[in-house]
Formats: sequence, structure tokens, C-alpha cells
Amino acid sequence: MKDLKTLEQEMLVPSEALIRDIAKIEGDILLLGIGGKMGPSMGKLAVQACKAAGIEKRIIGASRFSDQKAKKALEEDGIETIVCDLLDDEKLQSLPDVKNVIYLAGNKFGTTGNEGFTWAMNAYLPGRVAEKFKNSNIVVFSSGNVLPFVPVTSGGASEETAPDPIGEYAQSCLGRERVFEYFAKKNQTKTLIYRLNYAVDFRYGVLMEIAKSVMSGNPIDLRTSNVNVIWQNDANEIALRSLLHCESPAKILNVTGPEILSIQWVAERFGELFDKAPQFIHEPTGTALLNNASECHRIFGYPKVSIREIIDITAAWILQGGEEFGKSTHFQERGGKF
Repeated sequence: MKDLKTLEQEMLVPSEALIRDIAKIEGDILLLGIGGKMGPSMGKLAVQACKAAGIEKRIIGASRFSDQKAKKALEEDGIETIVCDLLDDEKLQSLPDVKNVIYLAGNKFGTTGNEGFTWAMNAYLPGRVAEKFKNSNIVVFSSGNVLPFVPVTSGGASEETAPDPIGEYAQSCLGRERVFEYFAKKNQTKTLIYRLNYAVDFRYGVLMEIAKSVMSGNPIDLRTSNVNVIWQNDANEIALRSLLHCESPAKILNVTGPEILSIQWVAERFGELFDKAPQFIHEPTGTALLNNASECHRIFGYPKVSIREIIDITAAWILQGGEEFGKSTHFQERGGKF
């Protein structure tokens, strides 16, 4: 197996489709909330794609940057950084006016007991951002949590499925969507609501959590028996390419992989790689949060990285002692408590 650095470099190169599309995107790109799980790799990917396309474009990342090492790492990758608490309206208004904005800011973990902050980040701040960047193309990160649990035999909830969020986090995410939708109509701002469900990477995500449970012998709860995932770099590419597909009224797009995966099947694959029998508890309920991303695949094609590749890579990362983000997805949560 290749060493971790080589493996990571090979898995994060921009595709030819992204290189072509980045050349079509007019103007600079600002990533708001770049300090999260996906922001750093998305910014780096955008820089690499611009280089491969032979174009000059500012890739800017704004965040509170409580971690100065993270800020320095972004700058070393060619990303301009701006220290900004987005809830500070004076600082928000001082951000450069750019043609393209990817809105990554939000709050999920720690919502319970801190509901006011969650609503401020997820539903109040979007209105301030939408007004500030009313002349930009805006890709708004949202969540499949705004949709209802559906039968695992349904094919997943599509963009036409009426939202039915459970719990305050999911409700605030729908608030974010509705606020951006309002301003997309009011100001004719071209907007795309990017409903992601779930991104996975070497360091975090549903598959990492399942793999760690298999490795440690911890039982895996099968009440939520199925899940969608997409490799983070594929999700990053779709986000960047979505800047060419923003519309007014706002376009809603489900983003995930093509499979409705069985969690038991995934665990058994890790069991084969680790030579350990996975342990299971509870019986499937027959419903789960599942996205039908066929519209996304129509526009952008299928993800480059397959589920079996993701499983193999994740297993290798764990066996070689690769670093982890240490943030659980809570993908098995059924009561909306985060």
C-alpha cells in the first residue's frame, strides 16, 4: 500500500471536467467559512484547477481562524485568507465583492443547549450574506437533514420532496435555504442550494466511523440501516462546478453518491479487510435520511471515486495510523439531537 502522503495527493487532483469548468467561471471565488471540514481541501482544489487550466483567479477564504496553523497552511497552498467573524456585520461588509461565493458557514454539533447561536449562524447570517453578495453567484451548502426519513426502498428523497426537518438543527438548515431563496427572488441573485448527504474522507465521515467500530469491536446500530455517501473531493468538485449552474429562483440540488448503501454490507467489507467480524445490534426500521441525486449525476456525471475504492482507502488510512478529524457525523441520529 502506498504511503499516506502519496495516497492523499493522488486522490485530490482536479478532474479534467473541473479544469474545463474553472476556466469558464468568470471572476474570483470566495469561500465563506473555509475553516471547516471541507473548506481547506476545496480551496486547495480550486487553486490546483486554476493552475492546471492556466488561468489566474483569486481563491479567497474567510473564517474566524482560531487555529493559526490552519490559516498558514491555506496560505501555503495559494489561498488568500481573511480573518472574519461573519456574525460581525462590519467585518462581513468589509469583505471584497467577488463574482462567486461558496457559503460553507453554519453550526451543527453542539446545537442542543446552544440553539440561539445555531439559528443565528444558519438562518440569520444567510440574510446578511445574501444582501452583501446580491450581485454574485452563490452556492449555499445545506443538508439532507431538511428532508424526511423515507423508506429505504424508495430510491431516496428527490429535490421535489417536501422538506420535513426533525429537530432544531435541521429546522435551522431549512431556514437557511428559505432565506437564500427569498433573496434570490428579491435581488435576482443566481443561487444554488447544495444539499449534501454525506461527504466522506480519509479523516472523517460515515465510513470512517463504521470502520473504527469494526476495528474496535464496538456494536453497530442497524436501526438506521442505509446511507448515502460521496467522496469529499468529488463533492468539492461539484460545489465548484455548481457556480456555473446557479439560478434565480434558486436551484435546489441533492449531492451524494449513486448508491443507497447497506451499513451492514459496508461493515462486512471492512471486516474482511481487518479480518474481524463486525458486531451488530437492533433491527432495521426500514427508513433513513436518503437523497436521490440523479439530477446532480445528470449535470455532472457520476462521482470519480467508487464506494469500493473509498472502503479500501479508508481501511488503508486506518491501518497506517492516519490522522482523524475526530468529529462524529451522528448519521444514526433519528431524533434530530446534535
